[in-house]
Amino acid sequence: MSPDALITHIVGASALILVAAHAAGWAARRLGQPYIVGQLAAGIALGPSLLGAAAPGAYEALFPGEIDTALTGFAQFALVVFLFAVGYELDLKLLGDRARTTVTVALASFVVPMAVGSGGALLFREQLSELGMPREPSPGVLVFAGIALSITAVPVLTAIVRENGLAPTVPGVVAVSAAGLLDVVCWTVLAGAMMDNGGDQALGWPWRVVLAVGFVALMLVAARPLLRRLLWCTRMDPSLRLALLIGFALGSAWVTHSLGLHVIFGALLAGVVTPREPGGTLDPDLLRPLHDVSSLLLPFFFVVSGQAVALNSMDAGSWLALLVVTVLAVVTKVGSGTVAARLGGLDRHDARIVGVLLSARGLTELIALNAGLQAGLLSPQLYTVLVFMALATTLLTQPLLRLTHLLAARERRTRTSYEPPAAPEQTPEPGGNTAAPVPDMS
Repeated sequence: MSPDALITHIVGASALILVAAHAAGWAARRLGQPYIVGQLAAGIALGPSLLGAAAPGAYEALFPGEIDTALTGFAQFALVVFLFAVGYELDLKLLGDRARTTVTVALASFVVPMAVGSGGALLFREQLSELGMPREPSPGVLVFAGIALSITAVPVLTAIVRENGLAPTVPGVVAVSAAGLLDVVCWTVLAGAMMDNGGDQALGWPWRVVLAVGFVALMLVAARPLLRRLLWCTRMDPSLRLALLIGFALGSAWVTHSLGLHVIFGALLAGVVTPREPGGTLDPDLLRPLHDVSSLLLPFFFVVSGQAVALNSMDAGSWLALLVVTVLAVVTKVGSGTVAARLGGLDRHDARIVGVLLSARGLTELIALNAGLQAGLLSPQLYTVLVFMALATTLLTQPLLRLTHLLAARERRTRTSYEPPAAPEQTPEPGGNTAAPVPDMS
């Protein structure tokens, strides 16, 4: 393919991806679902399993193999910008007066799904081998299986909290804060699981661990004060500041990828060390364009992820595995989050809301799955199963929230109907004594 033809294909494919993904996101929002659900569905629909099966000629014409590298580059750039914004927005000061409850919820929502996922992968390794996984899973595979059930999508959860009017409520604050803390733990554990995969193989994993720890320390000790002085003490043009910080995030992502990690870790770290405004507030002139750029380009990530979804590999065993994994993913997150919130002092209704919100996985799960697939921790068949699990658990969040409200209303009606009637007032007799009721002897 000539360079001109290649550019023409990239431009045409990009137009289709952007229009289809954002139209599907709009439709999903009209149906009461998160915007990202529609974009993920569009990415799968544009992949080889649906478009490629229904119209193979059109699929080959729109997405020839020569443009895969360009689409992957757009997808990785979008991921870096998106996760840089996530790291910049991460604020564990939200814990506040509910710190103990939030930490309890976060730890329970990590430990229980982690144990179930890792234990299930070890216990059902024969069944997983039918999905292309090794019969003797490595420690990295076991850890990743637990992470796949433990992770929570903070951006999707935040959007659901806002759309349902839960942002100023106790369960909303606890859920968002716990999800932020939970994702810090999950990404840290996932980084350790991926340390043996990729990177400069001339260095053993102990050296890569040392270099990674040194890089994190350098970012916290040197990069943060340098950025603070640069951003606060100079009157830098907002567009120049945006370009500088995106370049900083891309550089950080390149370093972590070179150390055997994924670009996502460097992007998150860059966002975390970027200082806020002097009053501790987020800079709207930075955050708004970050959201605009990431939301514009994220459809490329969904399409690239959808290319690896193999619906034609889903046999009866795969669909059964999807059902089991989805049930485990919902039960472990909702159950552990609810119980931990109750132990932290929340009432039954608020605790249920916290558990349901933590079950939303969405884009964050998809990012982790994509990294696991690239690192060889997932087979294509199991990747397909887990992508649909992420979609299903996110789709179930809104219906489960409505169910919690219905249960709360029913419990209120039940309590009201069983309240004992008030004792009738008795008229005191002239002597000041209350006349005793005369028993009916008939």
